Amino acid sequence: MKDKDIKIRNIAIIAHIDHGKTTLLDAIMAHTHTFEEHEAVQERVMDSNDQEKERGITIFAKHTSVVYEGVKINIIDTPGHADFSGEVERILGMVNSVLLLVDAREGPMPQTRFVLKKALEAGLHPIVVINKIDRPHSDPDRVLNEVFDLFIELGATDEQADFSCCYASAMKGYAMKESTDEPKDLKPLFDLIIEKAPSPQGDPEAPFLMQCATLHYDKYRGRQATGQILNGSIKKGDDFILINREGKEVKKKVTRIQTYLGITKLEQEEGLCGDIVCIAGAEEVLVGDTICSPKKITQLPTIDIAEPTLSVDFMVNACPFAGQDGKHLTMNKIKERLLEEKKGNVSLQIIFDAEDKEKVTVAGRGELHLAVLIESMRREGFELCISKPKVLLKTIDGQKHEPIERIYIEVPDAYSGTIIEELSVRKGEMQSLETDEHGITRLEFLMPTRGLMGWRGSFLTKTRGQGILTALFDSFAPWKGDIQQRSRGVLISNMTGKVNGYACFNLQERGTLFVNPPEDVYEGMIIGENSRTNDLVVNITKGKQLTNVRASGTDEMIQLIPPKKFILEQAIDYIAEDELIEVTPNHIRLRKRVLKESDRKRIR
Repeated sequence: MKDKDIKIRNIAIIAHIDHGKTTLLDAIMAHTHTFEEHEAVQERVMDSNDQEKERGITIFAKHTSVVYEGVKINIIDTPGHADFSGEVERILGMVNSVLLLVDAREGPMPQTRFVLKKALEAGLHPIVVINKIDRPHSDPDRVLNEVFDLFIELGATDEQADFSCCYASAMKGYAMKESTDEPKDLKPLFDLIIEKAPSPQGDPEAPFLMQCATLHYDKYRGRQATGQILNGSIKKGDDFILINREGKEVKKKVTRIQTYLGITKLEQEEGLCGDIVCIAGAEEVLVGDTICSPKKITQLPTIDIAEPTLSVDFMVNACPFAGQDGKHLTMNKIKERLLEEKKGNVSLQIIFDAEDKEKVTVAGRGELHLAVLIESMRREGFELCISKPKVLLKTIDGQKHEPIERIYIEVPDAYSGTIIEELSVRKGEMQSLETDEHGITRLEFLMPTRGLMGWRGSFLTKTRGQGILTALFDSFAPWKGDIQQRSRGVLISNMTGKVNGYACFNLQERGTLFVNPPEDVYEGMIIGENSRTNDLVVNITKGKQLTNVRASGTDEMIQLIPPKKFILEQAIDYIAEDELIEVTPNHIRLRKRVLKESDRKRIR
């Protein structure tokens, strides 16, 4: 098929986290007048999920389309965080080109390397957009050279390395072919997409063929498959064959076809070759399944997704306060919800233990990947307990191997010595070190995933919040030996009741408290961090002994230090092997798995 015969372009926007993908999409939709003038449009309109809005990051790949000079441009917004890279991997087969966004000051970052590598391996020809050129101290020429070096380093072909480039400010809504051009609007970017992004190369006369790349759920029509029509076309009411990963074939009928325009879906009678469509009619469809015409049954290769590296155990909440907040409390409900999540989240693994039916092991890409799932469940009314994450091990040539992360760190030079020392203790191996003229030191380490767990909070403390840390999975390597984890013990409540201010005042000298009066606590609950290495069982409900004698100075005002409150990722990072996180819709509590009988004594 010739390019002029089809007026569709399918592209994905890929970048490191916070380099402006979703903001650029806002500008693209504004330039093409996708929304009516009277419509109220919020910033980062594609980040529709509650957690995306709160965290300020993209978590799930999203589809949209705009029309420019008679050409329909299907665009997929992708996450920039390494933990959600599975969202990037599964949609690359659905597009014919990618826009690689790079910050004009920061240049290529660790996640830039990852997403670019995946795009090059898929045979795509990226279009580079140097974004945020309006920022102070931006250096687009330097960044362009660094991007070219990255292409060469990642093994790009001569055609891929000869990439097209433009300069943009997504925030201000303009793009330029050259950095010295006068900024006007996004027309140069659109012209570049039309010219350089290849149109779909399918055959509209061949039998229908498509692969499911993402899933959508409708409460009336069930699960729906989204993907690019690789060959042929399909109409509402047509029969098709669904082929799953095992090769099982099932005959189905199309009940609805939808395409995207802006943030809405439009129903249509026919899906055409090259377009990205959402098809209803096969409720059991999963990511990677093939949908084809009965005239020619063809199974496409399954989508290859990198394996997870971390796992946590999901258990029923057996704490004394169980059932006070949530409505889904049983293991059956938890299993049902996790299996439903697995159908659409291809980078997640659900493992059932035949011997221990009181837990379900969930494996994912990282702590944030797992935390997003747990946070979604608690907002849906689930109560559960979560164990400390464990790394997934492999046996290679009879030897135990563990996942290794490539750590990229930027810190002021004054803190570099402390960071190097800390990482060395955690079995980190330095790969590079350089300090620029601004006194910023860039470090690169290879480090076991175990060593990184629980260290991010310490990293922010050690660098006074001025450090930047990014981790990407690198490979599996032989077991590195024991690694020192949390260096301090915890304060454990030995009573059930309400937190007392007088008890907090006396205990805050022993460490850092996690609770405030008048919160409810129970026996075995972790209420603080000890200033020493051992665990300490305390009575935080104990009030001041009252008498009928009043004297000057006996009722002095107490001053309490504000407690340390954990968000979910911090709690997952913090706990030790013998501790659990109690997650409910309204609370995140830490507790010991078992309170030893020898510890059941009060400190008066």
